[in-house]
Amino acid sequence: MSVIVLVHGIAQEQRSADSLEASWLPALVGGVRAAGSPHLADELWRAARPGQIDTRMAFYGDLFLKDGAQGAGDDEAADSDLAEELARAWLETAASRGSAKDRAVAAQVLAQLTGDQSRAQGAWAALRPAVNGLTRIPWFAPMGIAAAGRFVKRALGQVTRYLTDDAIRAAAIGRVKTQIGPETRLVIGHSLGSVVGYETLFEVDQPLALITLGSPLGLRRVVYDRLRPQPPRIPPPVQAWTNIADVDDLVASVLDLRRQFPPGPGQAAISYDSKRVDNGAAPHAAEHYLGKASVGAAVIQAIA
Repeated sequence: MSVIVLVHGIAQEQRSADSLEASWLPALVGGVRAAGSPHLADELWRAARPGQIDTRMAFYGDLFLKDGAQGAGDDEAADSDLAEELARAWLETAASRGSAKDRAVAAQVLAQLTGDQSRAQGAWAALRPAVNGLTRIPWFAPMGIAAAGRFVKRALGQVTRYLTDDAIRAAAIGRVKTQIGPETRLVIGHSLGSVVGYETLFEVDQPLALITLGSPLGLRRVVYDRLRPQPPRIPPPVQAWTNIADVDDLVASVLDLRRQFPPGPGQAAISYDSKRVDNGAAPHAAEHYLGKASVGAAVIQAIA
């Protein structure tokens, strides 16, 4: 149980809680220091040793590994139709909000997509049209089409498996829930981790703050409509919610979540803030988000 609980995103199955903490914590401390609180920064992390404020990673990446396999077991989506729908949604985001090159390629791919929904033999026996098109978007392919294909398959596979596999969903939520106790003041979720963290907070009673980074929570049809419980709303324990997104982060399809997540029945309005940041050449990188003063300011407010 920790004062701050961190929840990672996709493609971390070869990492561990400790290795992720080692990369996330210094970045988080940098954000707190940039926000003007060097004393709190030192309490979080000083001389590469954990400080007085316990911060822990809720790790669930290993749930996507196959027993006895060398690599990730996420090459097949739990639901290939959902994977195709998610790929199309990210294409639409790229066409409306990506770089000039992303917009041009995405528009071309969307124009080429037809109504042919014939199935391939097996979820990934042949890449489906939208999935295949997604690998052509420069944002997803900084190291070439082959690397993009692996990344897209892994991203789509893990998101769809979380949303459709009740065993994985329950296990991931359980990992986060284990880290939350009476002393917890803040949960920070990145990417898919923002979805896991959000759903976990309906199962705890501890009042706390929530920070979501590069979050796909607002992506209708694919993520938003499959959240639990329905209809989506602010989790009861959340006293303040800060959502931070880079405008070039295509995973964060909806930049402002305020309208989609109202207070529940009888729940008082909370402090909600939506921030835009510039993460440079790596718009979805967790460490780039964590190092921003806007994240640090939200941490300071939560801990204070």
